[in-house]
Formats: sequence, structure tokens, C-alpha cells
Amino acid sequence: MAALSEAKRVVVKIGSALLVDRASGTLRAGWLEALAQDVAWLKGLGADVVLVSSGSIALGRGVLGLGPGPLTLEQSQAAAAVGQIRLARAYEEALAPYGITTAQVLVTLDDTQNRRRFLNSRATLETLLGMGAVPIVNENDTVATDEIRYGDNDRLAARVAMTVLADQLILLSDVDGLYSGNPQTDPGARRLDIVKEITPEIEAMAGDAGSGLSRGGMRTKLSAAKTAMASGCAMAITEGAKLRPLTALAEGAPATWFPPQQDRHVARKGWIAAMRPRGTLTVDAGAAQALAGGKSLLPAGVAGVSGQFQRGDPVSVTDPAGTVLATGLSRYSDGETRAIAGHRSDEIEDILGYPGRAVLIHRDDLVT
Repeated sequence: MAALSEAKRVVVKIGSALLVDRASGTLRAGWLEALAQDVAWLKGLGADVVLVSSGSIALGRGVLGLGPGPLTLEQSQAAAAVGQIRLARAYEEALAPYGITTAQVLVTLDDTQNRRRFLNSRATLETLLGMGAVPIVNENDTVATDEIRYGDNDRLAARVAMTVLADQLILLSDVDGLYSGNPQTDPGARRLDIVKEITPEIEAMAGDAGSGLSRGGMRTKLSAAKTAMASGCAMAITEGAKLRPLTALAEGAPATWFPPQQDRHVARKGWIAAMRPRGTLTVDAGAAQALAGGKSLLPAGVAGVSGQFQRGDPVSVTDPAGTVLATGLSRYSDGETRAIAGHRSDEIEDILGYPGRAVLIHRDDLVT
């Protein structure tokens, strides 16, 4: 496995039980300050960092005086609305001493399953990372209902890792990895250091959630591992309660690693290539040459548009002779594309009446 210190883009999932003291319902400020040191260390090595953080409901319920036990959906959403402000402020204050800008990104299951919303989320996260910020991602509990919920941040973290093409996903947990049995009740249980394939036997080892604050258990972590591995991202489960858990992991702390099944860029290209195009863009010779050189497709290079498609839909890209050059995800609908085809990117706002993306299809969304 590649060392954490060699990662270029890392997604770290943080559970409620790590951030919030179960008895008092207050933030574990010392732990968060130590985590901030880890984040600063990773960024100092040149890595991009995304934090997928639980904790808003756990913080909010304490402020609202909601007692222990299950909450109704309305109570959970109210607690999230109160707690999210405090959670964002806590991260901002913890990372500010290191000159790190934080950003709050709230998503739902729909946002990563709908191609249009997926592209919007991806563009926002990529822009933030390009500017050196650390996005703090959480499920949008204030609006999400059961049918559009993840319900746990393990699987959300895996989808975020896939979205930003992370090379490592770290799940900070209350256990230091996947065991062959329950280590609390089975003295013979052993930790698996590496899991190369998630078989039915591996899934049978998973248990349910053990914390009163956490929603996820080992089953959700294995589900996250499937997503991460298939998208070309290595994943680790490690114990997170200790101070500076990421540094500890880099120095060899116990963990279970799930290696990627393929290169993350290849995985994404395969996903796009499998889609059925809903339209066709015909490009000029200059654009065709640019695509062959690995460039993005700009509106100026488009000579013709056919079909009906929306932002995020797959389209074919052909040369004037009709030869298919690529398949990609369009950042504009067919109507918008027809309007801006053949025009420079700096003309888009005047044509459409609102600011748009500079490229029609980004090179990361193109399969040639």
C-alpha cells in the first residue's frame, strides 16, 4: 500500500462519536485541534484534503436540550440546523491558525446520483481544492428525508472520494480495523491488515453499529470500501479516538487497508464510456486536434449540435466526417450548447445572460 504521506488527495471521514462527547453533548475541542495539526501536516506535504464530518445533529441536540434516545425526523433536522453552524465554526477556528481556509458543503444522496447535481458538486469541490481550501462535507440533514438520505457518512465519504478522484479514503472509527469476529466478545478474533476483495465471507465478519452517536457499523464501512475500491481509491479503517490519528496511521498504527482494484482515472473513464450518448457534438479540425492532445472541449470548437440532452448527460463528439472522437459529459444543455457553439468562452455570459462554465466538456469527463 502507498503510504498516507505519499497521497495526493485524501478524504477523511470523521464520526460523531469522535467529535462530540457522548455524555455532555459538547465538542471534543482538544481532539479536533489535534486533527487540525494532521490536516496541516498533510497539506504541507502537498496533498488536497476533504473532511466528511458527522456531528451536526449530536451537537445540536445538546443545545436544544433533546435527551438521549431516538429522535423524530423533524427533531433531527432541527438539531442539524442548530448544530451545523457550530460544527462549521469549530472547523474554521481549528484550521485557521495554520492559514487553512475551510468551506462548508452540504449534500444529499440525490446530489451524487443525479448526473447534473454530481457535476455541480464536483466542480465546486474541485474549485475549492484548487484554491487550497479544505471542504467540510456533511449530509444535508436539514432537508434530506429517508428516500434521499445516505443515513451514514461512511458511504457518503466513499462517494465524495469517487467524485474528487481521491487516491486514499480514511475512515476514522472506534475500532482499528476489520476483525474476523467481535474482538470485545471473541478473544480469538484477529484483525485483517489487507482485504483485497470483499467476499461473502468478509461481509459475514461485519457487525452492526456499536456507538450511541454513530449510525454506521462495519457493514456500512464495507459498502464504502466496495465503492472506493471500484473507483480506484484505497481505503483504510483505523481507530480515530487517539490524538493525531492520521499521523499515527502514517507511522504504522493498526488498520485494515482495502487496495484499489484499478486506477481511479481508468475507473471514471470506464463509467463514462458505458453511458449511452444522448446527443452529438460535431467539432472542427482545431478542436479535434486539441482533444487528441488531452485538452478540454471549448464552445469555440463546436460546429454542430444534434439531439436533446441536459447538463451532465453523455454526448458523442465527432469530427466533420462523422468519426466518433470521444464521449463526454456536457456541462450545458442542448439549447445552451447550440447558443454558444462557435463562440469564445468569454462571450458565454453575454449570450446566455448568466455566467457559465468556460469549457463545454472538461477533459476529466472525456473518454477518447
